[in-house]
Order: sequence, then C-alpha cells, then structure tokens
Amino acid sequence: MKTGERWIAIAIAGLVLFAVGKAIFSGHPTKKDEEVPFYSTADEATAKAAADLYRGLSCRDCHAIWGVKNVMQLVPAPSLDGIGSLRDEAWLYRYFSAENPQTILPSRLKKQYQHPSYANLPESQRKLLARYFASMKVKDWYLEETRKAEQQKLTGVDSK
Repeated sequence: MKTGERWIAIAIAGLVLFAVGKAIFSGHPTKKDEEVPFYSTADEATAKAAADLYRGLSCRDCHAIWGVKNVMQLVPAPSLDGIGSLRDEAWLYRYFSAENPQTILPSRLKKQYQHPSYANLPESQRKLLARYFASMKVKDWYLEETRKAEQQKLTGVDSK
C-alpha cells in the first residue's frame, strides 16, 4: 500500500469509528420517545357517543383529534389532543354552554371561523362533550408541549 493510500484508509477508518461512536453515544430512543403521549380515560360508550356527536357537529373541520386532521382543514384551531389536561369538565361545559364562547376564551380568528355557541344543544349533549373532552389527557412528560401548541394556535405566537 502506498503512503497516500494508507492516509486515505486511515481517514476512512477514522470517519467510520467516529460515526459508530456517535451512534453509540447519541443514545437510543427511549420508551418515552416511542410512546404516544395522548390517551383518554372515557369509557367505551362515552367515547362512541361523543365521537358521533363530534362528527355530527363537524368539529373535525377545524380541530384535530388523535393527531388526525380533516384534509380540508384550513382553520388554525387548537388540537383537542390532551385538552382534558388543560381544561376541566366544568370549564368545558361552561364553554360549550356560553352564548358567546369568545367571552370565555378569546379567539384571534375571523368571526366566521370562531368557535360556534353550543348553547342551543341539549344539556345532555353539552355534558357529553365536556365529559369526553375532559377525558382526553396527555402524559405528564408531554404537558408543556401541549400547552405551547395551544398557546401558539390561540395567539399565533410561539411561547418560549
């Protein structure tokens, strides 16, 4: 092997060792990295009834749930994943029952895209929505990310 070839071989070996070392010491994905942070505590009957109501009210035209968006979704409404870790059932019921929900949670959206009032829905349906959305939790290790995402959607400003 000529001197020039030897230096090239040494350089390649050094790069390979560096890449292997980096892969070993950069860490492997943890269980937390592979874990879905969102979950629901709702029983099956509540989840089914609320999901039917959610679809019937066209909530998915604006909101994502379980990371699934309507392909036609253009309104920058907050994701509902983990909303139960941010708002309790009583707050959600007040919000759904308000004649003008923006008095409870101001919106930066144009009037036509703001959350509609569900005050005209039967009380049982408003309670069902509140109970279901309150059951949509986020794991503690992901709560800060959920807060940041909601803040960004509500204000249009990334929180730091």
